[in-house]
Amino acid sequence: MENFIQSFGGIAIALLGAAMAAALACSGSAKGTGVAGEACAGLISEDPSKFGKAMILQVIPGTQGLYGFVIWFLAFNKITGYGGAIDIATGMQILAACMPIAIGGLISAAAQGRVAAASINILAKKPDHWSKGMVFCITVEFYAILCLLASIMMLNAIA
Repeated sequence: MENFIQSFGGIAIALLGAAMAAALACSGSAKGTGVAGEACAGLISEDPSKFGKAMILQVIPGTQGLYGFVIWFLAFNKITGYGGAIDIATGMQILAACMPIAIGGLISAAAQGRVAAASINILAKKPDHWSKGMVFCITVEFYAILCLLASIMMLNAIA
């Protein structure tokens, strides 16, 4: 009975980490794409010809949600690979491995949404310089990628 409780606790902790990776990163992406989308809607109401470039800027904060889902998938595969027997220590390792993209994805996606919204202003006022706004967005993206890599490397280090 004690082994069952230990195993169940380990699985629950590991699943919590996987769920947080997806939920927090996707929540950040929803916030970021929403903020950028509001700015896009304002611009498109004035100049529909800028839809394509505006849409690119709006989609960029959505990548963190994708990164969170990738970590959820990798963590879930690791959990199921144990055949239903994960001790609490391993569950904690999986939880810890999911935290970089969970927290980093949440924060960077929201920040990137604000940067993308500001970049919509560049597109509105100086359309030839819209790619400069992309560079600003990519700078924030770099940190989301670092969080993704940290989570991948930590998950791969779990024996």
